Amino acid sequence: MKYTIIILIATTEKWLRLSRKERREFFEHVLGPIMEKYRETVSVRLFDSEGFNAKNTDFIIIETTNLNDYYFFWEEIRDSKIYTEPYFMVNEIVVGKEEGYKEYEETLK
Repeated sequence: MKYTIIILIATTEKWLRLSRKERREFFEHVLGPIMEKYRETVSVRLFDSEGFNAKNTDFIIIETTNLNDYYFFWEEIRDSKIYTEPYFMVNEIVVGKEEGYKEYEETLK
């Protein structure tokens, strides 16, 4: 069963104070390797929304069939400057199970 996780985030002043080069290097040296480590089971897509939303400047869509790998992925993110500076504030995490009702209906047979 596939799970989709939507994470609504907002940039902080600390992130915005970094030059675009520093932001790119942070992604390449910190986030990129974490995403690569879990790429077999955790798909990550990043979206900008600051031009359309005042509260959430960005959002992330993650798809996985393995919630443990997602959890470990997120623990590594939490150990990075994303949280420790913080560069971003996590406003909301929404988890859904794709067509979960079908799995439930199978148990009714």
